[in-house]
Amino acid sequence: MKVRPKKHLGQHFLTDCNIASRIVDSLTYQGYSSVLEIGPGMGVLTQFLLQKKCTVFVAEIDSESVEYLQVNYPLLNDRIIGDFLKLNFQDIFKEEFAVIGNFPYNISSQIVFKILENRHQIPEMTGMFQKEVAERIVAKKGSKIYGILSVLTQAYYQAEYLFTVHEKVFVPPPKVKSAVIRLQRYREDLEGIDDRLFVKIVKAGFNQRRKTLRNALKTLGIPVSLESYEFLSFRAEQLSVQDFIEITRLWKENQTDIYINKKP
Repeated sequence: MKVRPKKHLGQHFLTDCNIASRIVDSLTYQGYSSVLEIGPGMGVLTQFLLQKKCTVFVAEIDSESVEYLQVNYPLLNDRIIGDFLKLNFQDIFKEEFAVIGNFPYNISSQIVFKILENRHQIPEMTGMFQKEVAERIVAKKGSKIYGILSVLTQAYYQAEYLFTVHEKVFVPPPKVKSAVIRLQRYREDLEGIDDRLFVKIVKAGFNQRRKTLRNALKTLGIPVSLESYEFLSFRAEQLSVQDFIEITRLWKENQTDIYINKKP
């Protein structure tokens, strides 16, 4: 039995076992005993994961893939679970777990945001992304591709670009190159920081990235006491992750006094 790649699911099956093994080996397997693979398809990564000293779960929504995995990887038993984006991890995992996968490109950014929301349970991730998305995740300040995904991810995880993957090693071949990156959590929370305010400031800054923060953040109601701070004269892409954290800290400390021209 073979599984037909389905365009509406963004499926591009990896066929190179050397690359698959390299992806699986890039996880450290330290501090957790379970690994969740997203979109296993026909199990090119799964076969190598099952050789590791960890409990393997797979998140798959394609019924053909589920049937294939049940027949060819009986070691998975009842650990084939549903849609990654809809899972309540606390119902499945009692301890921390890692995430790995050749991610469907049409939901890859959503996967990262889901990981960020559940970072207290996920210390590590290795994944295959469209090269452009991978580069955005690891981008640093000053880059044109540095943005919301870069800052929010790097606030909690060390993001490392591992290697580029040619389109010819997939069936069907995507129209773009791919890349594998690794995220390793170095903190679970921003001490003394309002996470929701942090996200609002980052998103507002980059949603109008050509404007200075003074103009981009005006709709949030900038505290008057921050008016003299130099950061307001910079654009979002000129500020580091730590800069955004410090801005959020200052904002929270002075939020009782806002500009009167805040928009409703």
